[in-house]
Amino acid sequence: MKLASYLLDGYTSYGAVIGDRIVDLGSRLGGKYYDLHELIKADALNEAREIVKQHWADLDCNGVTFLPVIVNPGKIFCVGLNYEAHRVETRRDETNHPTIFLRLASSQQGHMQPLLLPPESTQLDYEGEIALIIGKGGRRIPVEQAMEHIAGYACYNDGSVRDWQFHTTQWAPGKNFDKTGAFGPWMVTSDEIEPGSVMTLITRLNGQEVQRTSTDLLTRGFAELIAYISTFATLEPGDVIITGTPGGIGSKRVPPLFMKDGDVVEVEVDKIGILRNPVVAEAPRYVDHSALK
Repeated sequence: MKLASYLLDGYTSYGAVIGDRIVDLGSRLGGKYYDLHELIKADALNEAREIVKQHWADLDCNGVTFLPVIVNPGKIFCVGLNYEAHRVETRRDETNHPTIFLRLASSQQGHMQPLLLPPESTQLDYEGEIALIIGKGGRRIPVEQAMEHIAGYACYNDGSVRDWQFHTTQWAPGKNFDKTGAFGPWMVTSDEIEPGSVMTLITRLNGQEVQRTSTDLLTRGFAELIAYISTFATLEPGDVIITGTPGGIGSKRVPPLFMKDGDVVEVEVDKIGILRNPVVAEAPRYVDHSALK
């Protein structure tokens, strides 16, 4: 199944995407599970599959506002430098362990929603990635069992405000400006993708290919990442792991290629779909202090 979260008539819902239409599971399940996060937490994907078999797709994809696949993940883990080409272009040393940082849910947008270029910077960079959505929680998960903990896969754009990212050695500011990353357009459930399948990842900016890789080039694979992260943090259903971007980021090009107002950025994964977002300059907010005098 392809499962998406969206706004419909002002209310948050979720459903199964079939072609360009959607079975609205939120209404079909009668509010039994508030959102996609709750559906996964309740281990109710098979219940959703039965609903899909019994009902027509009743919504047009163009009639909903897509939200991040998991609107309210408890934890979002991001993996840095997980493709060798990217490590080399950033001139980083090899490490014995994954590079891990965190994103906030407020930094994410859904498919077709604008990524905001903040007024504090002109260095909003793209990073096409593959996201893992955790279905079964656990602590200290063995590598051999790790793939069993994946509920599904999605496209991700780990949009990064580069100058703020490198204010210090800690990356959090540049990775967490509101609505600078994107997560979608949907998750493809893990039963649709054979464990160990090679997936091709492509990023395009205004139709021009800027990144291309495949998951057989990951420095550390999905199972290893799950095992490592679950060693220090208990993974819970609905948590998200962003698995790393390949070479070709804008900040390492000559000249640099940053996203600007009016651009359109796409992240495509062959077994998932295409995540597309326009880039819009966020209006600066000025405070008029004259009335306080």
